[in-house]
Amino acid sequence: MSGLSKNKIKWIRSLHLKKNRDEFGLFLVEGEKMVTEALWEFPEIIEEVYASAPLETFDYRGAVELISDAELSQLSTLKTPNKTLAVLRKPAKVDTNLSDGLILVLDGVQDPGNMGTILRTADWFGVKMIVCSEDTADIYNPKVIQASMGSMLRMDVKYTVLDTFLSSCQLPIYGALLEGKNVYNSALVRNAVLVMGNEGKGIRPNIQAYINSPIHIPGFGKAESLNVAVATGILLSEFAR
Repeated sequence: MSGLSKNKIKWIRSLHLKKNRDEFGLFLVEGEKMVTEALWEFPEIIEEVYASAPLETFDYRGAVELISDAELSQLSTLKTPNKTLAVLRKPAKVDTNLSDGLILVLDGVQDPGNMGTILRTADWFGVKMIVCSEDTADIYNPKVIQASMGSMLRMDVKYTVLDTFLSSCQLPIYGALLEGKNVYNSALVRNAVLVMGNEGKGIRPNIQAYINSPIHIPGFGKAESLNVAVATGILLSEFAR
């Protein structure tokens, strides 16, 4: 077991911040399950791996550096570090076919937990592309990564000016709006765009202007609203049907 230098610890900890992740093109993945999954599926983007105990055997040819629990705690973003941490290189952007399947658009979803849950749910339902407003939560935020359970590694996620993207989009554009049509009575098109809005304010008025097929989830109880991640899951399930 080797000891980490103060400079190495400081450098890895710097990746807790978005500005440094952007500058270096790197991010952190934590936890034995997610790190092992990354080693299996995406070995080409692995930079460094640290573990406080030997990992289960797998076909990874790179080095795994054993460190102490105290050192792992210094590197980790978690209150209770989970045995393993890896530094990954941000994957190269891929060009997803815009006419193949459902495109999920997120307008100002800011809670990292919601963002990660949406990514995990979208992955489950086979969504390949997510387009985000520039103020949507960073997919490389450690809390997003934890909530996504690694799904963010499998998805094409783009950050852009939504007006520009939607104004040039030739697909039907659905949006979750209170005045929309009952989704359970709607004939949904699979090759389309689905827009979901901010946790508190919903979809911004300028983005609503592009929605030509507003839909909503009817309520049958007394709750005032649905969490955006839950609502996204319900709508993705209806599109999958």
